[in-house]
Amino acid sequence: MSESESEAARARIAPRPPRAVSTLTRRVLRNVLVPLALSWMVGAVIALVIANYFSEQAFDRGMLDDAYALSANVQAGERGIELLLTPREVATVLFDQIDKVNFSVQRLDGTLISGADDLQAPLPVGGARYRFSDVTYQGKPMRAVVLEHDAEPGVAMPYRVVIAQTTLSRTALVRQLLGYALAPQVLLLMLLAVWLWHGIRSDLRPLGDLQQALDRRDVRDLSPVTVVQTSRELQRLGEAVNALFERLGHSVRGQREFVGNVAHELRTPLAGIRALADYGLAQQKPSVWREQLEQVAKSQERASHLIDQLLALALADEASTSLETEPVRLDALAEQTVLRHLARADARGVDLGARGLDDSVTVQANEALVEGILDNLIDNALRYGGRTITVEVSGEVLSVIDDGPGIPLDAQRLLMQRWAQGPAGQKLGQGSGLGLSIVARYAELLGAELRLEAAEPTGLKVSVDFTRKG
Repeated sequence: MSESESEAARARIAPRPPRAVSTLTRRVLRNVLVPLALSWMVGAVIALVIANYFSEQAFDRGMLDDAYALSANVQAGERGIELLLTPREVATVLFDQIDKVNFSVQRLDGTLISGADDLQAPLPVGGARYRFSDVTYQGKPMRAVVLEHDAEPGVAMPYRVVIAQTTLSRTALVRQLLGYALAPQVLLLMLLAVWLWHGIRSDLRPLGDLQQALDRRDVRDLSPVTVVQTSRELQRLGEAVNALFERLGHSVRGQREFVGNVAHELRTPLAGIRALADYGLAQQKPSVWREQLEQVAKSQERASHLIDQLLALALADEASTSLETEPVRLDALAEQTVLRHLARADARGVDLGARGLDDSVTVQANEALVEGILDNLIDNALRYGGRTITVEVSGEVLSVIDDGPGIPLDAQRLLMQRWAQGPAGQKLGQGSGLGLSIVARYAELLGAELRLEAAEPTGLKVSVDFTRKG
């Protein structure tokens, strides 16, 4: 590959520099001032055209008056039709300080009576007595009027009067009108631009302050930002940013708590598994190995159960911001869950059953969370309950009842908190204390009420009431 081809290839691969983006202040000014300036220009042009039209009418009327003044001095004399004014008198009648005025008095056949013999202009048509037109005379653009007179007393035959005037006064007037019309508007537009510039910068200053505050903020700082509420849009932006920070903070706290929980709770079972393994490896008897392996399997089961509960809590915290509900059949879901836990219950010698499944009960909930509630309640009952466990559906109330030792009233609220395993000296089992806290969190997300009651004649009844939902 040649050097030029290599440079071309590098130019194609090299990323293009980012295009400069205009500031919001400039964009707002452009979007306001450009249409406004165009509107003012169109208005100025329209006003100028109208003013020019009426000024032309005034100049034309003055020329027509001069033509009538000349025609008033045309009479029949000894030599026929003649103009009675001397050249000085004609100059007085047609005097103008700026423009040059030429005239011609002619018979209708074009023969000259007085004035310039080569001055011609378009004749009136359609029975009109006079006509205005633009002509070129002696190389100069002029405005001309032709006034025709029929035969009158004292005049033997009809004639016409032609007056042509240069357009210097008209052009100067148009320029003055243009200056007087545009200069104030340009000045007003500039003043408006300055006023808008300061106003927009003042209104957008809180937006710049917010951007600087976010730039200076540490990645770990998720506290709410302060936004000067100069407008509803900035207020909504500040609320949206703070709501985002709140969601991020909730998520970060959940992740930190999950990591801390995992690190804290898995340290003991993992250390126990390592101790059992080391002890087994130090022995020579196969029976000891088997015993230690069985203990390792039990420890692994407890660790796996703990991990599942930690993940369930983490998912519950995440679901608080994006929970989707749907109609859920409580009777069908309870039946499926009971069937899934039957083998485990039989292995432990526990009678697991259900009642109230004959009637269809539908609630607005999340199937995964309701299933998680049932799984945790049945798991707790299998671990800490007695020999009988009943899943009951009564209306929109889902309950799990066992005939175990029950929970004292003063310990019920404590057990709904994470890592709680009962009052001091009354530890209920070898679990991590997460089961009921998961159920409580799921019920809170579903808008349901969690109740712990004493079962008859003995045991615990945990109910989730969906009638409060909505």
